[in-house]
Amino acid sequence: MEDPGSAEVTDGADSSALLPARAALERGDYGTCERLLEPLLEAHGPVTPFGGEVRLLLATAQLGRGDHQAAATTCRSLRGCRDAALRAQAKGLQEILDAPALVRPREWSMTLPSLGEMKPLEGELKAMARQRRRRRRPPEPPPPPTGPTQAPVGFAVVAVLLLLLTALLGGCVDLETQLNFPAPGRLQFEQRSQSLTDQPLPWQAQWRQSLRGRPLKVHQDHGRLEVSSPVLPAAQALRLLENSLEQGAKLANLDLPGPDLQFSERNWLIGVRQQLSIRLDLEALQPLPGLKLSVGLEPLALRSIKSSSPNSAQAIRRGKGKPEAVRWTLEPGSINTLRLSCWRWSKLGLGTLAISLLLLLVALLQRLRLAAGFGLPQLPA
Repeated sequence: MEDPGSAEVTDGADSSALLPARAALERGDYGTCERLLEPLLEAHGPVTPFGGEVRLLLATAQLGRGDHQAAATTCRSLRGCRDAALRAQAKGLQEILDAPALVRPREWSMTLPSLGEMKPLEGELKAMARQRRRRRRPPEPPPPPTGPTQAPVGFAVVAVLLLLLTALLGGCVDLETQLNFPAPGRLQFEQRSQSLTDQPLPWQAQWRQSLRGRPLKVHQDHGRLEVSSPVLPAAQALRLLENSLEQGAKLANLDLPGPDLQFSERNWLIGVRQQLSIRLDLEALQPLPGLKLSVGLEPLALRSIKSSSPNSAQAIRRGKGKPEAVRWTLEPGSINTLRLSCWRWSKLGLGTLAISLLLLLVALLQRLRLAAGFGLPQLPA
């Protein structure tokens, strides 16, 4: 379940009512999308989360038709929306629409003369032939070659800068997955994505929407999105984590194989032996500036890591009294594997073993006493 700060629909509306409009928007049928949204606009005000989603879809359709002024007006109507994430998206879109248009210098483009304004070459050639016959002079040398026309340098620089900026904004995110072992047979995971610009990314908003209806707690504060699960049985928690990772890769348009997570444990009464194997194939993910991926394990000692590649796991230094933890940094463009094996000792099991050993020692001492001829202990006469 999500916390109160998440973008849940709280006004009784069903999110499936937006599916026809979203389908029309994806087809590029902006007029049909607006007609489907009109009854929803009248039924839900801009202050509700559902009404905010409806108006963001309407602004997108208006942009598709080229009506930037109407889209800016729709975004301004969301200033009083109760959902902070929707307000931030509407504000960012409004700032882009209200920004002044840049004037491109004339030297960045070339203007070709109209064919209708050019003189016919046939008439010029005939006139030149008549002049040569009159003057009887040797022909003039041809004009020097000018070489191929060069593209404007300024436009190329701007295009390269725009492509670089797009790559930076798309990859400027720090994504960390935390696995907690609160008790034998139980797991809890947390996923934190932090935008390095401290502004919410479109990928984060889509991922947040895809997690609705799952037993997860979602919280977003500007460019930081936190997703955490309750304490669940190990198998259920790992399945939920696999689905979350696959959904995130799908929203990022990455064709990645599903993660391979294998967990096993065996109870020996005095403790539980746990083994975890992680395999993440990130060969299709190219390294991007600002992209950081890592996996945290807690509580866990570094000696429990049997192998990790291509990067080695590192121990996290913490204050006194805090549990040990390990961080494993992932490498895009390669296959990442990790294997761990550790013991989770049981206080009850260890106590039972200690009492059994003490009773065995007492019985041994009693037998030695009898063998020495002292007999059984007696009360004084």
